[in-house]
Amino acid sequence: MTFGENLKQIRLARGMTQKDVYTALSVSCNCYASWEQGRTQPDIDSIKKLCCIYDVTADCLIGLEDEYGSKTHEYFEYFDQFGNRDKTAK
Repeated sequence: MTFGENLKQIRLARGMTQKDVYTALSVSCNCYASWEQGRTQPDIDSIKKLCCIYDVTADCLIGLEDEYGSKTHEYFEYFDQFGNRDKTAK
């Protein structure tokens, strides 16, 4: 699932409209819609605010965990690619 798809799914699960969210964030409707449509991505400050609005962790928001804290398939794909490194190598 893409970041935008995940963002939309979380918003809908909270029963919120795009207007609810972009108003709370003080961003334009086009800005927020572009995040959900995958054209752009929010900066870190906006991600922090989204986490507070949706009451989720950043890992949940970006798709590495589900809402219950379980790691997602995407997490394990990234771990296999980047996380399984020799910690003593420099």
